Amino acid sequence: MTARPMSLQTRLMTAVIGFVSLILVIVAVITSATLGKTMEDQLDQKLSNYAHQLAQRAEGYNPSTATAQNVLSGASVPSAGLLFAVLSPITGTSGVIVTNASGEELTGTLQKLTGQQLAEILIALNDGSRATVSLTDVGSYRVVAVPVDRDVVVVTGLPRAEIQNQLTQLLTVIVLATSGGLILLALTTAITIRVSLRPLRAVATTATRVANQQLDRGEVSITERVPAAEADPRTETGLVGAALNKLLDHVDASLAARQRNEERMRQFVADASHELRTPLASIRGYSELSLRALRQADSAADPAKAPEAIAGTTSSLERIQAQSLRMTRLVEDLLLLARLDEGRELVYGTVDLTQLALEGLSDARPTAPDHHWSIEVPDEPVLILGDAGRMHQVVANLLANARSHTPAGTTVTLRVRQDGDHAVLSVHDDGPGIDPAIREELFARFARGDSSRARQTGGTGLGLAIVKAIVEGHRGTIDVASEPGDTTFTVRIPLAPNPAGQ
Repeated sequence: MTARPMSLQTRLMTAVIGFVSLILVIVAVITSATLGKTMEDQLDQKLSNYAHQLAQRAEGYNPSTATAQNVLSGASVPSAGLLFAVLSPITGTSGVIVTNASGEELTGTLQKLTGQQLAEILIALNDGSRATVSLTDVGSYRVVAVPVDRDVVVVTGLPRAEIQNQLTQLLTVIVLATSGGLILLALTTAITIRVSLRPLRAVATTATRVANQQLDRGEVSITERVPAAEADPRTETGLVGAALNKLLDHVDASLAARQRNEERMRQFVADASHELRTPLASIRGYSELSLRALRQADSAADPAKAPEAIAGTTSSLERIQAQSLRMTRLVEDLLLLARLDEGRELVYGTVDLTQLALEGLSDARPTAPDHHWSIEVPDEPVLILGDAGRMHQVVANLLANARSHTPAGTTVTLRVRQDGDHAVLSVHDDGPGIDPAIREELFARFARGDSSRARQTGGTGLGLAIVKAIVEGHRGTIDVASEPGDTTFTVRIPLAPNPAGQ
């Protein structure tokens, strides 16, 4: 069974408290060892002084009278607990512990050392003149042996109880202070981490709410955001919240764009269906009329009526052909737009935009003799890198748009000029202008003007959409500025590179 992973807060607290605990233990060990060593050195220094004094005192005694009690008799012993032993070849080994001292003269009682205690001292001193020994029923002592005249050896010792007590108190204080500090550290760390990780929890909560939303269909809007207080980019965790908010903004915008595209696609399909339904219905109707006329001609008893029936059939077939051509143009326009959207259908070469403008205006003038046509082009060719056929279609569609949506007598002016490193083609008319309500959707597919631009001929509403797709395929831009009496479509396309400047 897989162990449950620890949370980030638990891992951080474990790491911090464990590391601090290790440091505190090391500091406590070093402090205790250092202090213990200092106190041991002080005790040794004090013991050396006592041992030297008592050794000098023992030098005046005969080995036959050199006992611990005799040497200490009348001596000044400033430290209670002093251990003193004499090793004499005549009197043997004797030792006492001073249980009370005034600092000037020996007072109180002397506690004689037992044979076992003396033996423990001798065993401890076998390897040197200074040793630490644990005496039965007495405790730990630091002892030192000093030889004097006539083979007499005196042993002086001081208790280590004070050192042990001080070290015990120190360790107790360290343990209590460390425990309290670790508890305070744990609480502080928990609060700090919890506050610091609050933005991450807000991010997780927001992401969970967003994940539970239905995003794959219908109109979708992501309104969930990480609160501003938890998305401060000046902090690391707040930066995560700010990044998530930015991501959600992009996703929300993308979903809105997807919804708009779906709506446009539905509208596009509906418009295309409507445009195709009209010629198809006409074709079907005229086909039925043709068949009916042919049947009537075949069954007519009067041969004189046959030419009339044939004439009606011919008229119906002509209308069928016209509707078929209309439907063919619509399908071809749709196919062109689809291929332009895929980046196809453009064959690049050097194109003289001036020549295209002259040809386009020559083609447009006969189609609307009741309009006034003018052209303004420079004397020098304006060369671009593009598809000549498609750019001719741009000029033709713009002129056809001006012709179709303006009344008779309107002046249409076609201009070509250079502006920096761009070629500029513009079509201006002094007609009634474009309704501002449809200006934003003017280049959309199947977009049509309303009564503010009177239409004299029908159309599919794809002309300007094709113009926009072709211009953008040439890395150019198209825009329109319109008010009553002043409407201008402006196309900007990069000029062809100058071979002489390469």
